[in-house]
Amino acid sequence: LGVPLAEEMVGVPHTNADRLPAVVPTQEQKYLFDNQGYLLLPAVLSDEETEEMRAFCYLLDRDIESVPLAERSPVGGPLQKLADHPVILGFMNEFVAHPPFASPEAYGFRMESTSLQIRKPGMGGFGPHNGSGLMRLPGDTHTYRCFPGKAHSGLTCVIWELNPVEEGDGGTLFINGSHKSAFTAPNSIRQPDSPLWQTYSCPAGSLVIFSEATTHTGTPWTNQERDRVPIFNRYNTICSRWHRWEPHAELLDAMPPKRQSLFRPVHCEGNPI
Repeated sequence: LGVPLAEEMVGVPHTNADRLPAVVPTQEQKYLFDNQGYLLLPAVLSDEETEEMRAFCYLLDRDIESVPLAERSPVGGPLQKLADHPVILGFMNEFVAHPPFASPEAYGFRMESTSLQIRKPGMGGFGPHNGSGLMRLPGDTHTYRCFPGKAHSGLTCVIWELNPVEEGDGGTLFINGSHKSAFTAPNSIRQPDSPLWQTYSCPAGSLVIFSEATTHTGTPWTNQERDRVPIFNRYNTICSRWHRWEPHAELLDAMPPKRQSLFRPVHCEGNPI
């Protein structure tokens, strides 16, 4: 009836499936994500967690037959708890969740894909894509909406870097602010050495979160001493979907009910839990 929609956080869960409290983004982190289109959070995981998860990633990459069938994905084994890690919960509550579809027993956002992309020297490519997420037609979830005091990121990607990344190694590149750009990107971004490209360095166990509306690209991995071991997890709103992926049914059934809510059907009517 024309009444402004007030997104109140009433009912949004403040603990994850492991009963750990959400890590709420700071004012500076919210400002940086809205300003840049991406956010780096260094050393989110402990050394022990990182080592265990990296070892499981190498099992998936080198000896997948040794892993039970239901666990053969980047939400299997010790990686499952990354899906609703406390930092992820806090960020998604702020930038992606739709509170009316959240409850203490269910998240107000969805996880819609995951991939492991271990890269050795020379692997990976340069291919800039996306940008200008403010005005997207229906059917494209690469959106970004904002007004004073609130911002909403549509399809949102998180990268768990399980090995150190130094600037120049071949981490993901971004163009600051391109998720809100009004103009077509200049041809200079077709070159990886363009000064418009920004990247990061981080220790193992770090987290990079970015709006898929931000112009970004991979680059060939160059470090001769270690692989890049990134897990890419993507999240979206309850009523939107871009990727075609589902966790194995047995793995899903074995998850705690709150974590299962990350993978519920994509619709609004009757979808609150």
